[in-house]
Amino acid sequence: MGALVTLDLPDDSPMLGLPWIITFGPLDDADEWEPVVCGPYERPHALALAESVVAEEQLMAVVEPLVPALSPDEIRGEIAAARIAASDEAARIEASDLYGDFDDVVDEELEAAAEAAGEPAGPRPAPAEAELRAGFARIAKLLTEKGS
Repeated sequence: MGALVTLDLPDDSPMLGLPWIITFGPLDDADEWEPVVCGPYERPHALALAESVVAEEQLMAVVEPLVPALSPDEIRGEIAAARIAASDEAARIEASDLYGDFDDVVDEELEAAAEAAGEPAGPRPAPAEAELRAGFARIAKLLTEKGS
């Protein structure tokens, strides 16, 4: 089984409505090959596809939003926001070391939260081709309407 990495976002996050991409790469440094980037997909489709692939193979899948920026200034703004978020995360991690290593319980907490939410254990089934194509159409509409 491989690993899936994605953002943990609140239910009202505007990023949930963005197109998402999946980057598949080696799980460890012993394996060397260029990552494969797939998408864009709607977030649920991206997560289901990534889960299906990493459930069967020793790969890392990173599912992340694709930000449709329309100018260099928008891109700079996204870079600045990412830098701020990274420094905030680094500060949170550093502060957590004062109270012990919380990484040991993160997986257990996520599994318990999924069970409490009624989500099925294991990977979600991969979406059908028709579902993906319908998602592509919605993404195309979203991208062409941005900034209008």
